[in-house]
Amino acid sequence: MNTKVAELMSESVVTAEPHQSVEHVRQLLERNGISSVPVVASDHQPVGVVSATDLAQDLKAGSPISKIMTEKVYVVPKYEDVSIAARIMRNHRIHHVIVTHEKKVVGILSAFDLLKLVEGHRYVAKNPPTRSSRKSGKKH
Repeated sequence: MNTKVAELMSESVVTAEPHQSVEHVRQLLERNGISSVPVVASDHQPVGVVSATDLAQDLKAGSPISKIMTEKVYVVPKYEDVSIAARIMRNHRIHHVIVTHEKKVVGILSAFDLLKLVEGHRYVAKNPPTRSSRKSGKKH
């Protein structure tokens, strides 16, 4: 498989900045129908991730997201093979990786995006093995 991350990623990425409030980011998620946002510095480099799960905590609406964001960010370059992104997601049990180009956020790739690779392939169930007419050697 030679599919590159850039071919499957979502390019329209909604991002947030560390100083923005919990309430602001909650509204971003709701308005855009998404479950996480990369948090970027002023130079557009990723510094964290905030997910809907993070926002489920009992937090003050005005608190900055820098207090709750996950600082460990998993990134993959846009020219990398999708198998690398899939391995990162599987090994770290995450559903998204941030896609970068020259260390700046240019997209996001989700586990659902990876499903596009198998979507066109048809699954054909095989018939179960039949019972052998030969006895299994057990005494009855």
